[in-house]
Amino acid sequence: MKLKHWIKPGIKVKRWLAFGIFGILLIAFGFTELVTHRVYDLYYKIFYIFLNITGLFVLYIAITESMKSIIALVNRGYIKVSFDSKKIESFIEEKRLLIKGPKIVVIGGGTGLSTMLRGLKFYTSNITAIVTVADDGGGSGDLREDLGMLPPGDIRNCILALADTEPIMENLLQYRFKDGRLKNQSFGNLFLAAMDGISDNFEEAVQKMSSVLAVTGKVVPVTLDNMELEATLENGSIIKGESQIPEEAIKQNSKIANFRIIPEDAKALKEAIQAIREADAIVMGPGSLYTSITPNLLVKDISKEVRKSDALKMYISNIMTQPGETTGFNVSDHLKVLTKYGGKDIVNYVIANIGKIPDKLKEKYQLEGAELVKLDEENINSLGVKIVGYNLVKIKEGFIKHDADKLAKVLVETIMEKKLLYDKKKIIEYMYLSQRISERVREEKNRMETKI
Repeated sequence: MKLKHWIKPGIKVKRWLAFGIFGILLIAFGFTELVTHRVYDLYYKIFYIFLNITGLFVLYIAITESMKSIIALVNRGYIKVSFDSKKIESFIEEKRLLIKGPKIVVIGGGTGLSTMLRGLKFYTSNITAIVTVADDGGGSGDLREDLGMLPPGDIRNCILALADTEPIMENLLQYRFKDGRLKNQSFGNLFLAAMDGISDNFEEAVQKMSSVLAVTGKVVPVTLDNMELEATLENGSIIKGESQIPEEAIKQNSKIANFRIIPEDAKALKEAIQAIREADAIVMGPGSLYTSITPNLLVKDISKEVRKSDALKMYISNIMTQPGETTGFNVSDHLKVLTKYGGKDIVNYVIANIGKIPDKLKEKYQLEGAELVKLDEENINSLGVKIVGYNLVKIKEGFIKHDADKLAKVLVETIMEKKLLYDKKKIIEYMYLSQRISERVREEKNRMETKI
């Protein structure tokens, strides 16, 4: 019975749409005749004018009746339409607030950067992620070698972190093939590779993918040059390739003594430079110190513009040391590396973890050659860098990561208090509404994941 009730108004909609098309044809025919055959006598002209008027009347009736049929379907529950004025008002207010949010440039690569972006997009839409393109391992390395394109992996992760997509779409783009010639290759990498194939350059491909996925802010590669990494270890060995450097440092039991990019004169993207010049805050990290963050600073125009900038320059220290890159490093050691390769005024604030981790996890990480990065305040102060300490630990599936929501909250609060100098009331209002946005989006994602 219900099906019958649905079919009847559904057929009516189709009939009125067809009637509307008939009206459009009448208008088109009448208008064409009036324009192209001006030699017709008065009676013919009156006829074709009447034809136009009739066509307009038919079109009006068709549109009116189609809307009535659609409303009938809505009233019977077959088309569910919900207009909640409070929700619409809240949505508009949220978007307005995000547009007015601070202009933040984030510099880095790897999973650490994308983790931070997931939290940050709920506080401002003025985000530009400048991402390294030095990856030569895994699926990205294969595509780089086979297709001669820049590695898509870190770019893909940042796009997905800032994207407004359903969970099923994100799962699809993060899916890795398990067998065959595409084994271990990410579908998202292939998607970006296809975009690169139909675009003039890699930058355009990134922007097209960002548009398709409704990205908040911008994601840009640091350079379009075919950039590679090279390190000299303390034992004198020269290691080439992002994926090989930490492995060889561990294997040879020798720390990194010097670090460079090839070509050394790699040219930064104009969009990256412009974003840095307009930024309220420039954030470096979190991520691998040598293979994710430093390569961007070795692109000379990037480090030069960061040093010149009046923006708040912040480094997010890693929670754990990374074997082969930062073994035995304290927070100040990370800052010294950034200063060595980026220049004296590259950082003025460091956001560091002060949270603890369970002893069992400590032991697990120690077996892998990693430990908590110690906050050595005295050494940091001697470098002229101010400290923002916070418990940023999040334990997920036995791994220690930055808590994306806490990290984003600390970042925005610091930027607004130290740089934008808003009064306390506005800060509280902004953070409250932004947190509400974050909670609502997480609830919606959980709901969608439950459906899937």
